[in-house]
Amino acid sequence: MRKGLLILAVLFVPLMGFAQAPVADLDWDCGARVGFTVDKKLMKGLHLTADGQVRMVDNFASVGRWDAGLGLSYKINKTFKVGGGYQFIHKANSAGEWIPRHRFYVDGMASMHFGYWHLSLKEKLQLTHRDYNNTYENNPNSLALKSRLKVSYKGLEYWTPYGYVEVRNVFNDPTCSAVWNSAIGTYSDYSFTGYNDAYVNRVRGVIGTEWKINKQNALDFYLLGEYCYDKCLDVDKNGPTLKSLYYSQHFHTALCVGYIFSF
Repeated sequence: MRKGLLILAVLFVPLMGFAQAPVADLDWDCGARVGFTVDKKLMKGLHLTADGQVRMVDNFASVGRWDAGLGLSYKINKTFKVGGGYQFIHKANSAGEWIPRHRFYVDGMASMHFGYWHLSLKEKLQLTHRDYNNTYENNPNSLALKSRLKVSYKGLEYWTPYGYVEVRNVFNDPTCSAVWNSAIGTYSDYSFTGYNDAYVNRVRGVIGTEWKINKQNALDFYLLGEYCYDKCLDVDKNGPTLKSLYYSQHFHTALCVGYIFSF
């Protein structure tokens, strides 16, 4: 019963935003992602990885992000695996400005095997630092938790088909209080109240397959679809005055390929 109430509470958080602020119409685009992963076995159970990716957005019209990172993982036993690392992200915002991000993360994964079927649950806690001129609109140190449930089939010699669902929870978006005057269409009595807004802001689904070319080389092909729901604040950093507050909705699909080198 307690677990059920907790799940309902987490899912209800974004619904609270609908009552407090308007929600923009859903927009949609498609793109592509090309990446690589280098996996080095340091000792039994301990691996060092380096990876990078380039993302195309706006219906393949432009590059919206590129990133590179380093990570360590340790397989405790057949069931549990832990890891952590750093990722540098260069991403364009809605105004076309490129803003660097520094992401640090820790994760843990639990796995179960049912014959050729492999089921895993991964939890990833990440802290992302961004240099913002206006901290009333965005938290410069965003904390989020990604929860991923994945199933794969390992009964084929060279191919490993898989699928997963991932949910991302944001824990510390900015919050404020203000009075909306419908007669003149403006906010008044604005007050910044901290970084304490928590809600589910992304749900992602993926289906794909990994093709193991040989012992060291593999290719990963997958189709991604994700729904994003984000708080958008427009605040005068010198006032401050709240100009607008709403939630955006976006659905993105991408064709993706990754190269994996293991040694």
